Amino acid sequence: MSGISSAGPQPADLWPEVQPDAARRLMLAGVESFARRGYHATTTRDIAATAGMSPAALYVHFPSKAALLFAISRSGHEQVLALAQQAVDEAADPATAVRDLVERFTAWHARRHTIARVVQYELEALPEQQYGVVASLRKDIERLVRDVVERGCADGLFTVGDAGTAARAVLSLGVDVARWYTDRSRLTPEELGSEYGDLVLRMLGAAATPGS
Repeated sequence: MSGISSAGPQPADLWPEVQPDAARRLMLAGVESFARRGYHATTTRDIAATAGMSPAALYVHFPSKAALLFAISRSGHEQVLALAQQAVDEAADPATAVRDLVERFTAWHARRHTIARVVQYELEALPEQQYGVVASLRKDIERLVRDVVERGCADGLFTVGDAGTAARAVLSLGVDVARWYTDRSRLTPEELGSEYGDLVLRMLGAAATPGS
């Protein structure tokens, strides 16, 4: 029985809104199992063993393996949408909004790289109805970035051919971090976020980094 490592992020830190603690433990066990084996190769017995529970315990909190994946994916997308919205709301101008949003988005995908890999790359395993919920959250995130890029273009801060394409490119950079980032990576999540923030501003044709 492998069990959840006490050295890594703890369930209460990752999903403070989820109750009870056993459900959070199962979500972390699901993340670790899906990341290690892939969703389709993972059994409910694998997840329960990683959580240190009996196989029957999973069904007390989640009716199926798909429901567990949905809880993980929905929570991850809601967290990302919230941090992106906060960055935009707090910024004084579109350039600052883009930089801060990218910094936070990138840092989240680096800091939570194992969760992010499951959230971003196991989408197709979700049942149609649950996939629709997550797809709607993804559209909200993309719309938020696109709107900021459009405002930046209108203000003469950015120069892009199509704001929608630019928004997808910006988000793709951050999402891809989850694919290669590890705890041994040279840059911390915050340092990487800062690098990506400046990179994205140059990609959008900003004349200078905000505050420079």
